[in-house]
Amino acid sequence: MLKGKKIAVGVCGGIAAYKVVDVVSRLKKLGAEIRVIMTKSAQEFVTPLTFMTISQNLVTTDMFKEPTTYDVEHIETAKWADAFLIAPATANIIGKVASGIADDMLSTTIMATKAPVVFAASMNDQMYENKIVQDNIKKLKDYGYLFIEPDEGFLACNTVGKGRLKEPAEIVEYMVDLLSYQKDLEGINVLVTAGPTIEPIDPVRYITNHSSGKMGYEIARAAKKRGAKVTLVSGQTSLTKITGIDTVYVKTAQDMYNAVMENYKTSDIIVKSAAVADFTPENVSVNKIKKENDELVIKLKKTKDILSELGKLKGEKQVLVGFAMETENLVENAKAKLYGKNLDMIVANNLNDEGAGFRVDTNKVVILTKDEELDLPLMEKERLAHIILDNAKKILNSKKG
Repeated sequence: MLKGKKIAVGVCGGIAAYKVVDVVSRLKKLGAEIRVIMTKSAQEFVTPLTFMTISQNLVTTDMFKEPTTYDVEHIETAKWADAFLIAPATANIIGKVASGIADDMLSTTIMATKAPVVFAASMNDQMYENKIVQDNIKKLKDYGYLFIEPDEGFLACNTVGKGRLKEPAEIVEYMVDLLSYQKDLEGINVLVTAGPTIEPIDPVRYITNHSSGKMGYEIARAAKKRGAKVTLVSGQTSLTKITGIDTVYVKTAQDMYNAVMENYKTSDIIVKSAAVADFTPENVSVNKIKKENDELVIKLKKTKDILSELGKLKGEKQVLVGFAMETENLVENAKAKLYGKNLDMIVANNLNDEGAGFRVDTNKVVILTKDEELDLPLMEKERLAHIILDNAKKILNSKKG
């Protein structure tokens, strides 16, 4: 996944330095070549030998150490790197770079590189919230430096707050996204809906469907990897929140309608992959319904058709993508939905096809526009997500001329 990619890793003096050993190990296993630069303070927490063993490369620790080659080391590494990860990024290194200070090997190399620089921040919560630190972070972001924000949790100083270094898996995922995907959706706002809605009958029971939300989450994740600003409106799923995506959690069809209406105007591409309930109970019991009779009759009413409403409201330069799950007459039913709801594209799949549908990692679909019909083979939902976005982007480009 990262084969041939060159990553410089700057390790600063913080207790979270031990986590960076795992980060380097994971990046190495994905095929990246790693060079580690350690500050003097970092060596108080983890030894250079540890990083040398894991990275299988020499570790730079001293700017004034006698060179082993003719190259000026910080300039050579700065040119060599495809990306530069600083972890843990302390208040000290953030302040140095923001102020243009270059007084050790790490800060001088950061100043000399033209590769993207990622600061994975980690420090005491009060330090992180300090206005000077926040001003420095904002300044660096304005210059184009990238940041992985810390998590909230229990800190080494026996306090609870925002300052924990992101977990190694999340840092590695960020670096993979940065280096593996073309940022062809940068500057584009994407709105995705995913998962099921639930329609309450009483405080205990509800009507729902089998949707897991996997397809919508993969589309949101793929859009983020390609540089889009993504908003995900999600029904209740067991899926993990995607870092870097603005996620709005909803329960009912009405909740989802409200969230979509609040966000659609600023969206360039809207992908409605959620499985929204078509009907909801007309009356919801305040108390749990008892089993007093052999039968229970629940009167239902239609929910708002979000996709149809978006078809009426969308702007000339917005792309609206719908989904259709059928059990018969797949293409005919999908085409009727495409034209009837004024969609730009519809992704249709047959629930009876093996490997397609709910709660699986694969899907087999037909993508329909008013000009094309693309019948795709069974594939991973992750791959399909990119194909859906490729086609949506193509339509968007044609609308923008």
